[in-house]
Amino acid sequence: MAQNKVVVHYQDGRILKGFVADFYPHEEVFHLVPKDTPEATATTVRIADLKALFFVKDFMGNIDYYHERLNQFESSRPVVGRKIQVVFKDGEILLGTIQEYHADRTGFFLIPADADSNNEHCFVVLAATSKVSLV
Repeated sequence: MAQNKVVVHYQDGRILKGFVADFYPHEEVFHLVPKDTPEATATTVRIADLKALFFVKDFMGNIDYYHERLNQFESSRPVVGRKIQVVFKDGEILLGTIQEYHADRTGFFLIPADADSNNEHCFVVLAATSKVSLV
């Protein structure tokens, strides 16, 4: 079974990195295998406890790049989907595109505005947001 590299951000500020193969947005839980100990028992993660689940290219990322470019659309690249801005309760802001959004669901998938960021896409948990708006 294919496994995705993910970074799990909890609403309480905790962050876990690992692999997941059983994430489904309509389910209440999924299982995370820690990145440093792939033979370890998977941790059960409750979606309701999360801020967001980031599907990443690699676990290292580049914090300098993140701060400089994450919230910019590149004028040379066509935008697929609807532009959206998400403000989390902790103050973090994400800008990206979505294919669909339903306020009555647990969350939604967002593709970052900057295609060169380390995040391929993320699942935003609505309960962790203070504002979601089309831009």
